[in-house]
Amino acid sequence: MEEVPHATRKTVEAVEGVHLTQLAVGERMSVQHFHFEPGAGVPEHSHRHEQVGYVDQGTLTFVVDGEEFTVGPGDSYVIPGDEPHSAENRGEEPVSGVDVFSPPREDPDWMD
Repeated sequence: MEEVPHATRKTVEAVEGVHLTQLAVGERMSVQHFHFEPGAGVPEHSHRHEQVGYVDQGTLTFVVDGEEFTVGPGDSYVIPGDEPHSAENRGEEPVSGVDVFSPPREDPDWMD
């Protein structure tokens, strides 16, 4: 087992109002915490990683292939690898949750 102490984690502001924290990276997956301020969003992008997530606060709107999906507290989602998608907090409260990526996103370039 490998422990990842809270003090060793680094939070980055990927885009204005979107804060991402790499929680742990294994051989086959990685876990990341996300926090979107009201009005903040991530523009359309894609990555080879399958992305599975869980929202624990607020409501997040994804756009995938022109279709909107809204996920709120207690909802989960799956985005296949290489699927172009965007995400936006259109509400008035912050959104937070956790994403799991496989294969792991060890050192993602948050601006891509």
